[in-house]
Amino acid sequence: MKIKSIELKVAAYNKNQYPDDGLTQIAVIGRSNVGKSSFINTIVNRKNFARVSQKPGKTQGINFYLVNNSFYLVDLPGYGYAEVSKEMKKQWSINIETYLNVSEYLKGAIMLVDIRHKPTDDDVLMMNYLKHRNLNYVVVATKSDKLNRQEIQRSLNVISETLEVDKGKIVPFSSLKKTGVDNIYTYLDSILEDNKRIED
Repeated sequence: MKIKSIELKVAAYNKNQYPDDGLTQIAVIGRSNVGKSSFINTIVNRKNFARVSQKPGKTQGINFYLVNNSFYLVDLPGYGYAEVSKEMKKQWSINIETYLNVSEYLKGAIMLVDIRHKPTDDDVLMMNYLKHRNLNYVVVATKSDKLNRQEIQRSLNVISETLEVDKGKIVPFSSLKKTGVDNIYTYLDSILEDNKRIED
């Protein structure tokens, strides 16, 4: 895959704002401060396309990024810790659940976890949901440049065991070193090809 164009089509705060053009949607999911904005910027090869913040909880709406005029990367609000009110957290949770439950064009999910830490209970719940929805998913273990090779392998084992996923579904990723980018392109291509095959 080669990213030729990308634009923020809409920041949606309710389901009536979701794009209804029939294009494939692939969700980018993860807890607050896991590195979703950096991940998206790296994948689309734009420095500040998705705004990076040191403060957890920057993404409030659901951002639909139209890529190559052919599919959407859907950036969901970070779940878990964020320095916001309980009411706001509840609203973000509703936004996430609503999208995952009602979007008929959602065909895949990229779930981000921090490679340095054991996945949280929220991560486990999210993974169980993706399995329940029978979505084609990949787990991206961000910030892999912070660990050496042996530490990475140990962390991948912990992530695999905690989330109960095959290690082959986990991609060590570094925005700094561009590690794992080609794996993500391959995943995106596979989703689009599978969906095209179904439509044909």
